[in-house]
Amino acid sequence: MSSIFELFSLQEKTAIVIGGTGELCGAVAEGFASAGAEVVLVGRDASKAEKRLDAIHSAGGRGYFIPADAGSKADLQLLLDQVLERSGKCSVLVNGAGVNSPTPFLDIPEDEYDRIMNINTKAVFLACQVFGRYFVDQKVPASVINLGSMSGLTPLSRVFTYSMSKAAVHNLSKNLAREWAPLGIRVNTLVPGFFPAEQNKKVLVPERIAKIMAHTPMNRFGEARELVAAALLLAADGGSFITGHEMVVDGGYSAMTI
Repeated sequence: MSSIFELFSLQEKTAIVIGGTGELCGAVAEGFASAGAEVVLVGRDASKAEKRLDAIHSAGGRGYFIPADAGSKADLQLLLDQVLERSGKCSVLVNGAGVNSPTPFLDIPEDEYDRIMNINTKAVFLACQVFGRYFVDQKVPASVINLGSMSGLTPLSRVFTYSMSKAAVHNLSKNLAREWAPLGIRVNTLVPGFFPAEQNKKVLVPERIAKIMAHTPMNRFGEARELVAAALLLAADGGSFITGHEMVVDGGYSAMTI
């Protein structure tokens, strides 16, 4: 039997973290690096990537940044090509780019709808196509982790398009898990409860925070490190029999009614 350290080690693995310049996925990338992975931060903001990479390198980890538009299939293909050229392989993919908006349903303009669906759903679809083709053709045992949301499981007020986009990600993940399981490619959805992050700052007004806390048994927000541990389980060999799963990390939010 493997030791506990081997079960959760990412030694010899290269992990692509799309959205790794953001707060939560950046923490996941840092956690992967501490577990031994070479991490590739993917996003648009080089300055944010530099700060995260400084922390990774200072702790003795390995990683680098590649700028890319997650909504462009051409960019994603170039990303894969660059990773293979530089690292020679990859076997972990995290799809974590995301945007949100509190616009009331009847006032949502088409361009806002398109922007949210393109970033939250289409980008995941395209990345799964591009990297999935590589995993399938090269027979790479891999782990794909798509960032979902509590609102993708149960409707949440004030974030209509976001909820739609994440529900689609949940469904796509299950379909791909079923399709690719015989090939050793696992696809899971990491489902954060309420974690303060860039994409939800506009939504988290005091009144809404009070409602969230009243519905969260732990009576607090999640901390980024608490999402890292769940992501590590899904990425490492310790989670080798987990696929098609919605890994909820929510302080009990989904277990409560009134």
